[in-house]
Amino acid sequence: MNAPARVPPRARRGRDGTDTRARIEAVALELFAQKGVAGTSVRDIAQGVGVSEGALYRHFPSKEELARELFLSRYATLAGEICAVDAREKDLRAKISAVVGLACRLFDTEPALFAYLLIHQHEHLASVPDGPEGNVVEAVARLLRGAGLSPERATLTAAMALGCVVQPAVFALYGRIKGPLAAQAEAISAAVIGIVEGARHP
Repeated sequence: MNAPARVPPRARRGRDGTDTRARIEAVALELFAQKGVAGTSVRDIAQGVGVSEGALYRHFPSKEELARELFLSRYATLAGEICAVDAREKDLRAKISAVVGLACRLFDTEPALFAYLLIHQHEHLASVPDGPEGNVVEAVARLLRGAGLSPERATLTAAMALGCVVQPAVFALYGRIKGPLAAQAEAISAAVIGIVEGARHP
């Protein structure tokens, strides 16, 4: 968590500024995950990207708007991937294993993103849309409703299931669990399946 930010190499700026925007998002994500949004200044981000503060403001009107957009766009991407798993897999156990595997791989390959989504969720969840394509909790709840759970039970079970993934990730972030989180995916999946089966057959 205290390692220096990995600043992406400079890319040639496209006419529409998309390369610069992507670099701003990548550097901001690293800094927000490490230092928090409050602890990161616009100057920190601009220096990491190698642009002026004015150039950064041409892409994002404020640091807070950048933080919100980062969260909502990445959160929606994860929700969409969960929806894709739900549509692709037919068996409930296969669905759960695939979603847990997806979360573990995200943690292992993009720890800054996972840390940002995890640590800063309470600041942005009020802005998350209700639909499953943009809402991770609703995407998981819809998967569980498809397995026969009532809406109320599906929402509670989704919260408990996500806790089985999130808490090991917290431990891994702070070094309490060693090695890649994917190594724990089978055990985490078994715990989630136990919770879901208990909810289906109380």
